[in-house]
Amino acid sequence: MTNDKGQMTISVVVPVYNGEEDLPDLIDCLKSQTYPPEQVEYIIVDNNSRDRTSTILAAAANNSFPLKPLSENQIQSSYAARNRGIQAAKGEIIAFTDADCRPEPDWLLNLIKPFGKPEVGIVAGEITAYPGSTLLEKYAQRKDILSQKHTLANSFCPYGQTANLAIRQQVLREIGLFRPYLTTGGDADLCWRVLRQTHWRLEFAPDAIVKHRHRRTLKQLQSQWRRYGESNRYLHQLHGVELGRPFTAKECFYRLSRWLLKELPVTSGNCLQGKAELVEMFITPLDLICAIARASGQENSSLPQQAEQIEVIK
Repeated sequence: MTNDKGQMTISVVVPVYNGEEDLPDLIDCLKSQTYPPEQVEYIIVDNNSRDRTSTILAAAANNSFPLKPLSENQIQSSYAARNRGIQAAKGEIIAFTDADCRPEPDWLLNLIKPFGKPEVGIVAGEITAYPGSTLLEKYAQRKDILSQKHTLANSFCPYGQTANLAIRQQVLREIGLFRPYLTTGGDADLCWRVLRQTHWRLEFAPDAIVKHRHRRTLKQLQSQWRRYGESNRYLHQLHGVELGRPFTAKECFYRLSRWLLKELPVTSGNCLQGKAELVEMFITPLDLICAIARASGQENSSLPQQAEQIEVIK
């Protein structure tokens, strides 16, 4: 309930799978939130982890920190885990982030402000890069891969990513929860159902910042972009969204040739003169790797029949 100062109650829901590396830092960030602690509960849902995740959560749950450790072991999907958290949530506002994210201290305080407008049903905060040292982390940071500016500008319908998203519980009662058997694209699907089926509005809160750790290996980067392609396919089947055009071998050859003959010599010279960073030499080939992975995910996936199900608040 809203307190006498007009501050809403918030339930922060975080799904986690094998998160022993990330959880200690995430929990520290949650403990550092400046939003009145008596108005917040933190629900972290273990999605069938095989590491020390459950042990870390049990140790963190104490009287001085309002943490509710839960588990979702039936369905292997972050959206099923989020639904488990929503079902247990008591807050007027449900806020989402991920285990590999690091919310700034004023995250909740700034994320909640747009809800002062009664027509706002969803708020998306900004996602910035957690400082990284590897070439791939610097590439992702340079490209602003996870920034909400990309998804909020979606040509079909804007949406916010669940790494930094908040929604009124009332809205979820109207349109249902996440599709529990969906493995990617669930944030877009939920936002689109709200914006296309109801009167509720989405608003951007640029000062509500969450830092996200980018992928450190080529395999992880390819997997990330393959999932983006799978998301395209699923959302096409659910909402009729136009699929991205196929990525052709001719296009790949042209861009790679242009990089070798024109871009690389110029960028190499700039790097030697200290006018450019090393990562700039590899942006084009990394762009191509991501594009190929995304095309593969889009071409080789099909929406599972169960993914059409929408869970409701019980």
